[in-house]
Amino acid sequence: MSRGRAPSFRRLPSFRRTPESRLARVSAAAVAVLMLLAGCTITRVEEPSASSDPTFVPATQAEVLQARKAAGIAACPESSETVAARPDGLPDLTLDCLGGDSTVRLAGLRGKPMVINLWAQWCAPCRAESPFLREFAQVGKGKVLLLGLNYADPRPELAVEFASLVGWKYPQMADPDRRLGAALALPVAIPITLFVDADGRLVRTYIGGVHSYDELKQLTHDELGVTL
Repeated sequence: MSRGRAPSFRRLPSFRRTPESRLARVSAAAVAVLMLLAGCTITRVEEPSASSDPTFVPATQAEVLQARKAAGIAACPESSETVAARPDGLPDLTLDCLGGDSTVRLAGLRGKPMVINLWAQWCAPCRAESPFLREFAQVGKGKVLLLGLNYADPRPELAVEFASLVGWKYPQMADPDRRLGAALALPVAIPITLFVDADGRLVRTYIGGVHSYDELKQLTHDELGVTL
């Protein structure tokens, strides 16, 4: 896919869900509004409640994990359980990898510059920046670690499906209860992107979506000293 284009879509293996709960409407809307949303960069966290749908059947962790593996989304990186948390770094918080097959201690992520993107499948600005993150992951592989954090999202199965549809292959963690937001006193809005250096120092918290791959590349150079 060429830089900055709306992603093409393909189907994932089906989940145990009703027709109303499928991502078809979301993915179709993403194609239609990706360019229209160029000036809209942030969405207040008022996520849809899964329990409000009387026909909702939640996916199991096993189903989410199976779909993640089928989509080719990478496993989460290992993190140290013993390294001390930095006062100027990520909080000493352990989160599940999306699908629940492992956990990540945020304060124990060291050794490589990191970009951590907080997103949700229901968030329009998150969808708008998806092709830029895909390209960043491809170009930056080996130089910077890109991690997704599915945030304030009650539908992890739809998160996996969306990640597959837009071609994200990089690791995805899960924080449905906004624990990281509480620990860092983040705004009640997404997307948010965190820039963390190889020593675990949180260099910058970027609020809102990026408008291009070049913008994300420049931010990474300015904040982390990494040239892509």
